[in-house]
Amino acid sequence: MQAIILAAGMGRRLAEHTKNNTKCMVEVNGVSLIDRMLTQLSALQLRRVVIVIGYKGKELTEHIGHRYDDRLKIEYVTNPIYDTTNNIYSLALAKEQLIEDDTLLLESDLIIDDSILDLLVNNPEPNLALVAKYESWMDGTMVRMDKERNIVNFVPKAAFRYKDTDSYYKTLNIYKFSKAFSRNKYVPFLEAYTKSVGNNEYYENVLRIISFLDSHDMKALPLTNEKWYEIDDKQDLDIAEALFADEKDIIRKYYGRYGGFWRFPKMLDYCYLVNPYFGQSRIIDEMEAYFRTLIAEYPSGMKVNTLLASKCWKVKEEYIIPGNGAAELIKSLMSFLPGTIGVIRPTFEEYPNRRDKADLVTFVPRNADYRYSARDLMDFFGEHHADNLLLINPDNPSGNFIPIGDLLALADWCEESGIRLIVDESFVDFSIGYEYNSLLKNDILESHPSMCVMKSISKSYGVPGIRLGIFCSADTDLIAQMKKDVSIWNLNSFAEYFMQIFSKYEGDYKRACDQFIAERSDFEQKLRSVPFLRVMPTQANYFLCEVLPPLTARQLVLTTLKKHNILLRDCSGKTGLDGKQYIRVAVRNHEDNARLIEALKRY
Repeated sequence: MQAIILAAGMGRRLAEHTKNNTKCMVEVNGVSLIDRMLTQLSALQLRRVVIVIGYKGKELTEHIGHRYDDRLKIEYVTNPIYDTTNNIYSLALAKEQLIEDDTLLLESDLIIDDSILDLLVNNPEPNLALVAKYESWMDGTMVRMDKERNIVNFVPKAAFRYKDTDSYYKTLNIYKFSKAFSRNKYVPFLEAYTKSVGNNEYYENVLRIISFLDSHDMKALPLTNEKWYEIDDKQDLDIAEALFADEKDIIRKYYGRYGGFWRFPKMLDYCYLVNPYFGQSRIIDEMEAYFRTLIAEYPSGMKVNTLLASKCWKVKEEYIIPGNGAAELIKSLMSFLPGTIGVIRPTFEEYPNRRDKADLVTFVPRNADYRYSARDLMDFFGEHHADNLLLINPDNPSGNFIPIGDLLALADWCEESGIRLIVDESFVDFSIGYEYNSLLKNDILESHPSMCVMKSISKSYGVPGIRLGIFCSADTDLIAQMKKDVSIWNLNSFAEYFMQIFSKYEGDYKRACDQFIAERSDFEQKLRSVPFLRVMPTQANYFLCEVLPPLTARQLVLTTLKKHNILLRDCSGKTGLDGKQYIRVAVRNHEDNARLIEALKRY
């Protein structure tokens, strides 16, 4: 058996990364794609490796040099017109080599798990295409297969239809051709195709024509959980570096993305905190139906969106400002608040990160579960004055919750003490009795005129993609200042339309919250059965768990990510924690939570 690697392309979409290198010389975590591929091929005892070069071919051959001479016999074929042809011409230049032996055909811009080539070589089928079930991030040639895994159609980009994606598999651009197939089928069709159509085409088009013959020459071999990525541009490179990161870097690379995890197939994200059930409401169907209109039209400005926010959350227009996520409003608010800020740690660091450390007056609960009450806060900040008091309720990551009666008593005390109380109630709709626990009521705001209330709509409504948050206060001067501070078009059309239609689906939202509370109760019981976790009580949509020795949080996060494709949040280094090992675990739907529990119990 031999391998043919197509490496003639220019890789323009990788911009500066391919200015002086071929695409396959680009490094992922310090190792070039071609070195990784040649190392993997050297374990297969191949007769030879043929590399078709073109752009920066001299640089590539010099890079490879003689480093693999003891493991691989490497030959080169040159495509001199790489800039005006496509990969069909590169393969045609190697057709004589192709018909001499069984062949592994690979494109050089791939990064794959070591086990993938073994799957291909050890499979008894003579002609195979490695494929993966279609995911939204995939691009390029798709295939359809029958129940016997015969490829019945190759679907080029021009024929791709989103309504058919359930039946699509993406080709990895890694194939196994038998010598007989190459000699009797593929090369004759290749010659005829290039002669009639030209050289600026793709070699898969020849396979597509062969599939029309109903001869079932080519079967598909679907991957399961093996990792792979095709690197066409800088974003692909960034994602590949996270997927194939070393242990010392992998957590940092994932956490540093702050989302966008739909690009990572089948990964369960247990870091980001959203309602898993409201997305099942027909509100999403209605938004989808108007997608083309919403993306093509400008959103309304602040005045209209303030009216819509007022309608949704039943707060006077002069008391409310909608934002491009709570993050935009937090940034604006923290720039206007004078004086010192009282914070309870551990907590959500977006607020204190917006201020100098000298501005912070910090309270840390001195108990194993990081519980505190309104009385604890009054006692502490009565002694250690702060001009403003920030309270996340329920708190993040501890899950501590101050009931509404005690919270109103704290608000009264703050008014009397000349302290502005800022309550972030982004998680309050996950609390038991949530319908009565919110401060977003005109009479409550008016009786506490300096108090401010922040709410991220992403969290409890499960719509982080539309970027929506609200900030409320009867301090109309502060609200007016913040409205001038943010952009007039700070919301996109999707966020605006969500507010426009939400009232029709309030019943769905309440059912989703009730369903969530029931699932959290069940999930808590199962988490408590994991022997190396100490689970703290919560009224939010996450649990803070101590990881008991000798296990560390980092070990646990690495294992669940690498072995089970589940991402947990290591909180051990969070300010205010006591130096022990902690993770924060989001609450997802029942099926996902069962998968996590199974992974933890296998540890």
